[in-house]
Amino acid sequence: MSRKIRLGAFLPGGGQHIAAWRHPDQPVDGATSFEFHKELAQTAERGLFDAYFLADGLAIAFGGGIEGGNAKVAGFEPVTLFAALAPLTTHLGFIATASTTYEEPYNLARKFASLDLLSNGRAGWNVVTTATESAAHNFNLDAQHPHEFRYRRAAEHVDVVKKLWESFEDDAFLRDRASGQFFDPAKVHYTNHKGEHFKVKGPLNVSRSPQGHPVIVQAGQSEDGRGLAAASAEVIFTAHQRLDTAQEFYRDIKSRARGLGRNPDHILVMPGVSPFVGRTEAEAREKYDRLTSLILEEDGIALLNGLTGGTLDLTGYDLDGPLPPAPPTEGMKSRQALIRQIADENNFSIRQLYQWVASARGHFTLIGTPQTIADTLQDWFENEGADGFNILPPWLPTGLNDFVDLVIPELQRRGLFRTAYEGKTLRENLGLPFPTNRWAAPRAAHAAE
Repeated sequence: MSRKIRLGAFLPGGGQHIAAWRHPDQPVDGATSFEFHKELAQTAERGLFDAYFLADGLAIAFGGGIEGGNAKVAGFEPVTLFAALAPLTTHLGFIATASTTYEEPYNLARKFASLDLLSNGRAGWNVVTTATESAAHNFNLDAQHPHEFRYRRAAEHVDVVKKLWESFEDDAFLRDRASGQFFDPAKVHYTNHKGEHFKVKGPLNVSRSPQGHPVIVQAGQSEDGRGLAAASAEVIFTAHQRLDTAQEFYRDIKSRARGLGRNPDHILVMPGVSPFVGRTEAEAREKYDRLTSLILEEDGIALLNGLTGGTLDLTGYDLDGPLPPAPPTEGMKSRQALIRQIADENNFSIRQLYQWVASARGHFTLIGTPQTIADTLQDWFENEGADGFNILPPWLPTGLNDFVDLVIPELQRRGLFRTAYEGKTLRENLGLPFPTNRWAAPRAAHAAE
């Protein structure tokens, strides 16, 4: 079977663009409307997307301060939401974000294993280290942990979670009424982990799902982030503005994975793309211009402050002047560098910069017809820039409907995207292998001798 584009749908109910909620097509209460999230999930499944993806923050974000009344992050916790949406869909995967810095491995492993069982093998975990001072203030800290510390903890955290997910072999539960034996004790395993950050005995109290364990997703682009992704991730959510930088990242990740003994084909690189789709170029541009006109200055400034690591105070700067240098951050180092790159390469003023990144926070914004957007996706896909894409509709539901009704048929006409789901689990649809339980592997090898 020929290689196909994989697609995730990044669908925060309040919209992706910072001014989305002001658009007349976007429900103002979308972030906390379950019925709206249900509509989005069912539309994504109609479009044959691999997964519904949700980011998550552990602090509320404001534009222009609390006094401005512009709360931008106030919505559902992703795993809770996805547990409710799973029974209303049959094939769509659900990738939820959870933090290795502020969650313990056992609790995290348990809730994702539960979602995986509830969805019959359609769950994924987006691994993040949570890079904001505001989140640190909600978890007994005066300042966030240093970048290097967070990634060291994350690497161990993921290792522990994977060990916990292997507590039960796939056929551990006998449930034999006649004999009274519920499970085979030889196929239940303690974790017995003792490391720098965690001490976890196990075993987990949730069994394996039809896909073995949730798909592991990661989004870091820094040196530490790349190392974690190459070692642990099965899907990588990344941000690039140009094919050449996407190719460098793609090739580097595949090379690192190969060096660690992993099959590089089992790591899917999926850059973020925010599409403004029109039946003509003029229609697409009008959609972009309309949303751009709704951005409040204070929201644009707050957005840039967050994306540059929370270290840049733009108060008093001429918004039509250049972006000043940002002090080093312990936050999202790769995103800070990307925002600087976008500003410099395009010679953007502060205002032009926040207008450009307002729709996708540094991910690639595409404005065009279904044909021109498909051209770009095909170019990246066929030239080592991507295995697929995480689609970030700027506002909802229109942006998602435009992509499903206009772009996906064009990709299908070119033979680049599925016309039906290949399997029932998220792994099957992504073309990822079933993870053999490490305890069962030696027994299977011995039996084959």
